[in-house]
Amino acid sequence: MSERVRNAAFASKIMSAEDAAAQIRPGDRVGMSGFTGAGYPKVVPGALAKRIKAAHDAGQEFTIDLFTGASTAPELDGDLAAVDGIGFRTPYQSDPIMRAKINEGTIDYSDIHLSHLAQRVWEGVFDTLDVAVVEVTEVLPDGQVVPASSVGNNKSWLDLADKVILEVNAWQSQELLGMHDIYYGTALPPNRRPVMINRPQDRIGQTTYNVDPAKVIAVVETDAPDRNSEFKAPDEASIAIANHLLDFLVHQVERGRLPKSLLPLQSGVGNVANAVLIGLVDSPFEHLTSYTEVIQDGMVDLIESGKLDFASATAFSLSPKMAEEMNRRAAYFREKIMLRPQEISNHPEVIRRLGLVACNGMIEADIYGNVNSTHVSGTRVMNGIGGSGDFARNAFVSAFVTPSTAKNGAISCIVPFASHIDHTEHDTAMIITEQGLADIRGLSPRKRAAVIIDKCAHPDYKEPLREYVKHAEAINAGRMHTPHDLAQAFSWHLRLAETGTMQPS
Repeated sequence: MSERVRNAAFASKIMSAEDAAAQIRPGDRVGMSGFTGAGYPKVVPGALAKRIKAAHDAGQEFTIDLFTGASTAPELDGDLAAVDGIGFRTPYQSDPIMRAKINEGTIDYSDIHLSHLAQRVWEGVFDTLDVAVVEVTEVLPDGQVVPASSVGNNKSWLDLADKVILEVNAWQSQELLGMHDIYYGTALPPNRRPVMINRPQDRIGQTTYNVDPAKVIAVVETDAPDRNSEFKAPDEASIAIANHLLDFLVHQVERGRLPKSLLPLQSGVGNVANAVLIGLVDSPFEHLTSYTEVIQDGMVDLIESGKLDFASATAFSLSPKMAEEMNRRAAYFREKIMLRPQEISNHPEVIRRLGLVACNGMIEADIYGNVNSTHVSGTRVMNGIGGSGDFARNAFVSAFVTPSTAKNGAISCIVPFASHIDHTEHDTAMIITEQGLADIRGLSPRKRAAVIIDKCAHPDYKEPLREYVKHAEAINAGRMHTPHDLAQAFSWHLRLAETGTMQPS
């Protein structure tokens, strides 16, 4: 019996990735594990991609509908997209090949709040789930299954799927056992009950998955690392954004609006958010906690510094070096970190109860506080909304962050009207760029516009934005709560499309 598959019923199903992939049929709805390049199946998707390509070469149609926790890695999203093997994808992706296929219309994509997807699948919105392909660390003698470096929607996929394929990955540390909190108390209305988390470290579930052996059709053994990108060293803009947020938090503590240990931290994925976490290492705050989606390098640095007492998330999103360190010292970190299903890590009720300090990235914001997290120029999707809506609307204090310009100044990230709106002005508390921080809570539209332009816009774009406001007020004098000239509202995006820059001539 395999060292990592220590139950006879599961061990009898061990086979190659090719044999496992052969049991996935054209048109199947497949739930796969994975969340930001952690804990995704490493070999079955590639074997499935080869099978799909062979079918296409023979003139046969073959696609699957793909459900995950969030983005995965090239061996999953990239390989399947490259062979036109995906008909439908949800809820979040970041692969460049898949992004191109989505934008050209060959993959149907539904962008869904990460806290919502499991419920919608349980509701039957997507019909039945045919197959779950889930990476795990090991199968215990009693048949319980140890999760890997991400949880995501795996618990729901394993419960709902008609058939289950497990990838048992020996690269994942066996000392991950005990780090997870798999909650089996969720239900659909009218049977829903409160999720009883009052602190990030509160355990409400169990450390393993329940998997029905009768549903397991294949067990595939692997030994491949997670694939995540290196984080860039914080640049000047990222450091400035981090410092603006840290100054704000110090001010809020001094005013008595936040405790000295702050409230639990949430940080979105990416270099800017990671820079904010790094900045906290040298901050005056002690005994911090976190309730977030992903554990990034900066979060681990906070733990190592003694600043962060505990972190709850649904997955790791670590650089290769830090992932190896996490594996080597998993027994230590499991006392400081807990990984949960994303319907719990992103649960609006829990987020509202805990009162988080949330920080998420964006593509652009407009002068009235509407935020675009997902679409370039309103039409081309980048990655998806992810969990930013779950946290921004329900956090105690929430910030959206971005450098003030992109493409060497050709694009202003503060615009007259956001070309796509994921978070309305009602869900936006603060906007931060390297230029400054705009706290727009409780402000009227005109006052929001003034402070966003003054604090956040790049100097090259401040006067053009002020001129737009003056013009919109002039043509609508006394008749408009939120001044806009709809004929000119998207003129900056049109100028970008026509000339390659938003800069006025």
